[in-house]
Formats: sequence, C-alpha cells, structure tokens
Amino acid sequence: METNYRILKATKYVCVPILTLGVILFIYGFVNGFYNVVGLGYGAVLGGVFIFIMGLFLEATQEVLVRRKNG
Repeated sequence: METNYRILKATKYVCVPILTLGVILFIYGFVNGFYNVVGLGYGAVLGGVFIFIMGLFLEATQEVLVRRKNG
C-alpha cells in the first residue's frame, strides 16, 4: 500500500504548481485583456486536472491488482 501513497504524493506535487500557474495566468489574462494568456491559463488548468485524474486512475488500478493478487 506504500506505493499508492507515493503515486498520490507525486501527482499532488506535479498538479498543484501547474494548477496554480494556470489560475494565475487565466486571471492575469482575463483582467488585462490578453486573450492569448487566457488560453494558456485555461490549458494549464485542464492539463493539471488531467494529470491528477490519470494519477488517481493509476492508484486505483494498482490497488485493484494488489487485492486480486492477495485474493
């Protein structure tokens, strides 16, 4: 079960900076009227969410495989 926590920690440490940067870029672009920056921020937020969901999927798959192996 230790590997599950490592996967979730790694996912958290990767996704939080990406999401933070994306939100900052989105707000900066929206407030100042830089619509190209808004697109970059939106893409960064979606990328961070996608990475987080894939990490959760990997953790859930690994847990199912361990439970099936143990019987």
